Amino acid sequence: MDQFEIEQFCGGLFQTNGYLFNTGAKYWLFDAPDGVAEWLSGKGVELDGLILTHQHHDHIIGAGKVVEAFGCPVWAHSEPSEDLTMAKRLEAMIGMPCDLDPYQIDHLLEGETALHLPELPVKILHVPGHSPDSLCFLIDGHPLLVGGDVLFSGGIGRTDFPHGDHDLLISGIKEKLCPLPEETQVLPGHGPTTAIGIEKATNPFLQ
Repeated sequence: MDQFEIEQFCGGLFQTNGYLFNTGAKYWLFDAPDGVAEWLSGKGVELDGLILTHQHHDHIIGAGKVVEAFGCPVWAHSEPSEDLTMAKRLEAMIGMPCDLDPYQIDHLLEGETALHLPELPVKILHVPGHSPDSLCFLIDGHPLLVGGDVLFSGGIGRTDFPHGDHDLLISGIKEKLCPLPEETQVLPGHGPTTAIGIEKATNPFLQ
């Protein structure tokens, strides 16, 4: 598989990014921000699978609706839990309900190093610190990384949540992401696309 198209969706209170990969034969969605199921339905897409970078509330709030609409399987590092979604903590922070439609994980990725999706082979990099289940997905044969909330343009994922670990996140980025080719494009969970070389040179957290 040499060619694919990527469309970005941004939705929800925290302007969370989701990414739709179209290989020509299959459609794969990375993360499920608020409103993404309606966006997909409006496009007339038949989704083949949902892959989660991690299960914080803003990245999985649309997961239940996606599964209901498309009946597709879901991949993630771990089983869902309040520890991972932090829905109750978010309710306390913003003072409004943060309900979640139920969803289940069909394929657990803990300990896995690759994801052999039809038409889209992916290498898996486990980079905890923002969340214990944080995964980055390197598209095999392409300088392209779906990074979740690990690395941003000029920033990194927050580590002041329960189970956050700043030192662990920084070491994971330096050991697993920084060795990637500098032209590797990073599709982050929030904000604009960046590149490994740019972040190595300019990101204040990596200096």
